[in-house]
Amino acid sequence: MGTGDTGTPDPNYNLVSVLYHALQGAQTVDRYVDDAEKAGDQDLAEFFRNVKQGYVRSSEQAKQLLVGRIEHSH
Repeated sequence: MGTGDTGTPDPNYNLVSVLYHALQGAQTVDRYVDDAEKAGDQDLAEFFRNVKQGYVRSSEQAKQLLVGRIEHSH
């Protein structure tokens, strides 16, 4: 769990971390889609596309949650 300077859990830090890793995962899986397509393996390419969609959904949800938390903290 992410911690701030006080050593207490920081849910916003954790949320930003999940957002970052989801976006990074989607970018990485894009390369796997390309590799599978170049190899002519459409089943694997489709699998990787589905994985990417999961990462994208997670990143969108994390962004929405983060915006809501920022708006409510002011």
